[in-house]
Amino acid sequence: MLQGKCILLGVTGSIAAYKAANLASMLVKAGADVTVLMTENATKFIHPITFETLTGHKCLVDTFDRNFQYSVEHVALAKRADAVLVAPATANVIGKIANGLADDMLTTTVMACTCKKIIAPAMNTNMLQNPIVQENLEKLSFFGYEIAEPATGRLACGDVGAGKLPPEDELFERLLRAVTPHDLEGVSVLVTAGATAEPVDPVRFLSNRSSGKMGCAVARAAMLRGAKVTLVGGRMSVEPPRFVDTVRVETAREMFEAVRARADADVIVKAAAVADYRPKTVFEEKLKKTEGGAVLELERTEDILAYLGAHKRADQVICGFAMETESLLENAREKLRRKNCDLLAANSIREDGAGFGVDTNIVTLLTENEEIPLPLLTKDETADRILDKILEIRKARGL
Repeated sequence: MLQGKCILLGVTGSIAAYKAANLASMLVKAGADVTVLMTENATKFIHPITFETLTGHKCLVDTFDRNFQYSVEHVALAKRADAVLVAPATANVIGKIANGLADDMLTTTVMACTCKKIIAPAMNTNMLQNPIVQENLEKLSFFGYEIAEPATGRLACGDVGAGKLPPEDELFERLLRAVTPHDLEGVSVLVTAGATAEPVDPVRFLSNRSSGKMGCAVARAAMLRGAKVTLVGGRMSVEPPRFVDTVRVETAREMFEAVRARADADVIVKAAAVADYRPKTVFEEKLKKTEGGAVLELERTEDILAYLGAHKRADQVICGFAMETESLLENAREKLRRKNCDLLAANSIREDGAGFGVDTNIVTLLTENEEIPLPLLTKDETADRILDKILEIRKARGL
């Protein structure tokens, strides 16, 4: 998504300036065209050559540097920029931008930009909490700047508190969200992911091999596209994506209750692998091994997708998943009809590159009248194709 995007990275005079080098490298590896602008004070913490080596572009510091092309540099950069991030941003530079002061290459360029602008403060806790700094941050937010909340921890000065530069991967995600078209802006999306676990006793439980990767990919893709996303996650081998409201559950009953309480979402993508059965009796003590076999009596769990289909509104789109080992399309189409879904993503665990635990998938998208086979894709790419189809369904309904 960053391929060919022009990103301006502003670096100011904070000890955290060294972290911007790793961020610049991450952006370049993702295909972005990165130009770094530094304040004079920033060059005391990290040399411009570092950024020039990483980005392949001249690092701009001096507004009156004559070694550039004929165009007025700060205006030319501002016109090309898809997003600008100032990280780290000192109290000094925050105050300048908030009050319309532009006296160096960084601040003049930021003032000339009309793209998405993100400010990532990094400073001593007392400076950050100073009412003047807070007022400046509020002013920037009012004028459309995105403020990256500083992290909390041990600061360079030895104090412990808020003021650390957010992690580089968080800043990367903010930039990715900034340059991704927001075709889901204003849409609420509920996603389920991962496996449920049904306890047998204090030690054992019944579950499945779901990693949660597919559901998390859908949640992340919807977030990047501007949706307000809630993720209800069971047992997962991956961390939930950033900037989504995550609710963690264990059992099918807990997932059912969490989903039912949030079932007013505009779009629901039911990607979790929910246990179909649970032990009828949960033993309070660990079951001891005995001679011979054992019988565990099971009962049905709540059918979350059937509940959602039965209570679906006319302006709501519900997407289910079907994991099969045989008769994939026949079973999936029957599930689509029986559960009253608008869309079903069907995949077979028998296909190489599909199923649990891997980073790729092979799915067929089914609607009442369509059957759309997708090739082997990453789960991130698959998530976008699913959301594309959901958008198509919403537009056909005038939503």
